[in-house]
Amino acid sequence: MKKIFILTGEPSGDKLASTVISKLKSQNSNIEYSSVGGNHLKKLGIESIFNLNEITYLGFTSILSNLFKIRNKINYTVNEIIKFNPDILFSVDSPDFTMRVAERVKKINNNIKTIHYVAPQVWIWRKNRVKKIKKFIDHILLLFDFEKKYFDEENINNTFVGHPLIENHNEVNKKIIENIIPKNKKIISIFPGSRKSETDALLNILIDFIKLMNKKHNDFYFYFHATDENKNLILSEIKKFNIENVDVVSDESIKSKILSNSVFAVSKSGTVSLQISSSNIPSIIIYKLSFINFMIFKMLVNVKFANIINIINNREVIPELLQNECNADEIYKSVIYLLKNPDLIKKQLSDCSKTLEGIRSKTSSSEEACLVLRNYLS
Repeated sequence: MKKIFILTGEPSGDKLASTVISKLKSQNSNIEYSSVGGNHLKKLGIESIFNLNEITYLGFTSILSNLFKIRNKINYTVNEIIKFNPDILFSVDSPDFTMRVAERVKKINNNIKTIHYVAPQVWIWRKNRVKKIKKFIDHILLLFDFEKKYFDEENINNTFVGHPLIENHNEVNKKIIENIIPKNKKIISIFPGSRKSETDALLNILIDFIKLMNKKHNDFYFYFHATDENKNLILSEIKKFNIENVDVVSDESIKSKILSNSVFAVSKSGTVSLQISSSNIPSIIIYKLSFINFMIFKMLVNVKFANIINIINNREVIPELLQNECNADEIYKSVIYLLKNPDLIKKQLSDCSKTLEGIRSKTSSSEEACLVLRNYLS
């Protein structure tokens, strides 16, 4: 029996990995799995060697303060992978954790094939990292076609697979949606981030934004799109303010359907913006780091924007409210301004649609990634 160890570092990586492994399990049942993963992989019957929350940290300062814990987790993970002795180490995103593990594993057992899904954003920073990757990654799976040149230059095996967040997913039962979507209300979807630390940083700002909306408008209903891990945290915070036109959803199919029925989305900067754009929903992007983390980030990055669609276009297709601008007043003004200007929304959606066409794979990301894994297994 072949073996695959799936290595993720945060909930978004767990979700991405599950789309590929779900496809692979449907095609080949004769594979044994182990993982560092979360609820998405667990639903596929794949247990994690420890709770994913133990390594999910946000920002440079929090990583530094938890350096000893992270180093211990890396050592433990490497030892467990070597004991499991997989044919493939399938690492997904979170390069500061997953690639450190992959590098150590490859030095100990060169026979383990290392396949990494979601390339480090070398086009933003650390371009010299590509040369190092070549030493321990056998194959890298790319979400964006423009990334190929960076890895082709170093003769690193790579495949453009596209991004799974812009694929069509299974529809949820229509009756379920009819029961949870309020009548005579316009829905605004809110994405506070998959990491607890992201949610902690943005939740009160977003609740204040909703309160501002409710002071002047009575025709909106707000849905927080949460991970299973963060759902109760958000619900408990909302209850403190007795806001009735807010709910929290974590089921992926229901989230997808709610998004498609939304008139607008407010989203933390990240790849979820691709899913929002793919659903043809107008949006704005928000993000906030501590002052120290933001200054470190500014010194290291090579791009002007936070959002991938803006980066690809080298202009602000989707408005970004970062740092000091990431507050309830500015979010409110931006949302209302766009909702009152349908021509601006039409332009945003048109530009996003053109951008997405350039990053779609021929079949699907999960199918393309699955094919690479199958080839290495054989």
